[in-house]
Amino acid sequence: MFKSYFAYSVIVWVSISLFSCSNRNNKPVIKFSRDSTSIIIKNIDEASLLQVKNAYQNKADTINMMSVLIKPGDQDSIQDEQEVPGKVEVFGDSLVFSPEQPFLRGKEYLVESYIGVKFATVGDLIMGKGKQNLKAQQQTLKR
Repeated sequence: MFKSYFAYSVIVWVSISLFSCSNRNNKPVIKFSRDSTSIIIKNIDEASLLQVKNAYQNKADTINMMSVLIKPGDQDSIQDEQEVPGKVEVFGDSLVFSPEQPFLRGKEYLVESYIGVKFATVGDLIMGKGKQNLKAQQQTLKR
């Protein structure tokens, strides 16, 4: 009886360990730099970071790894989000967006990125919860 209880507890422990090690809760963090002159994406998992670095080395001028949009305010006459021009660079384990013009104080910016977005984890595929299309990670930042 003790052997079957021990075997059962080992199987449960291994199963819990496998599911808890998934990157499900480790989404990249999107935030302003300390001086609010750039936007940084941190906490990128290793596989995604390798893909970002390879894409950046191959096509640094044309790659669009993230988009930054300025959200219109209540008093703005134009009600469309406008893309903020700038350049994206890889520094260590982070991706940094530097705008051509400084960010405006009091404005909201919508940052969208597909970095680290997964189609489905192993657990999701087993449970039948695979996504049909990917949704970008979005973060609204206020300057």
